[in-house]
Parts: sequence; structure tokens; C-alpha cells
Amino acid sequence: MDEKIYIVAIDDDDTILEIYESGLENYRLRTFLDPQKAREFLFSDKETPDVILMDIMMPNIDGVTLMNEIHSNDKLSGVPIIAVSGLNDAATLNDALLFGAMDYLVKPFDLAELEVKIKKAAEVRRQRKK
Repeated sequence: MDEKIYIVAIDDDDTILEIYESGLENYRLRTFLDPQKAREFLFSDKETPDVILMDIMMPNIDGVTLMNEIHSNDKLSGVPIIAVSGLNDAATLNDALLFGAMDYLVKPFDLAELEVKIKKAAEVRRQRKK
């Protein structure tokens, strides 16, 4: 695996995006504080990410709605999404998984655990591309 895993991370919390940027330097990372801008980028960009990290509770558009839109898009439907949320209740987890999250991580999270999930998701993505 010479090619760096390409991750798009969407979270309305600066601190979380900073954690991604400092902790995931071995990856190609594009971060978005605004879910609307992330949506525009994902739907217009020529390059499709290997993995999407997405917060659930965000202003203007919540993660579950955005996941639904991503999975309805032919270009993006195969991209694994890891939901990252401060909410640790069964309903939120269930919604995230129901609407297309491949995995789920509760904030505050362990960076090593996140990396394991990213690598697993990227491997799934590569298998789907074959």
C-alpha cells in the first residue's frame, strides 16, 4: 500500500479537525468545518476519497442526511463512511449505521482506534473498486 489513503473529514468542531490534521499526517487529508462546503466538494471533485469521517450533529445539514445524499450518488456510493459523534446513545448509533456509516466512533476517541477503522474502511473501498 504505497499510495496514501485519501480521507475527507467533516466536523463542525475545530478541535476535532486539528486532532485529525496532527494525528493523521500519514494520510492525505482534506478537512471541512462546514458540511455544506464538504457536500459541494464531494459532489464536484474529480477525485473520490477512500474514506469519509463525518460528524453526526452539525449545523445546516446533519451527518445522517449528508450520508444519505452521499450514498444516493453513483460516484460516492461506494465510499465507506465512519461516523464520529459525541453522542453515545443507541438511537444515534443505529441511525448512523442505518443510513450508511460503515463504522462508528464516539468522541473523545483514541487516535490508534481511529486509524484501525480508517485502514479497514480503505481496504473495503479498494476491494469494491476491483
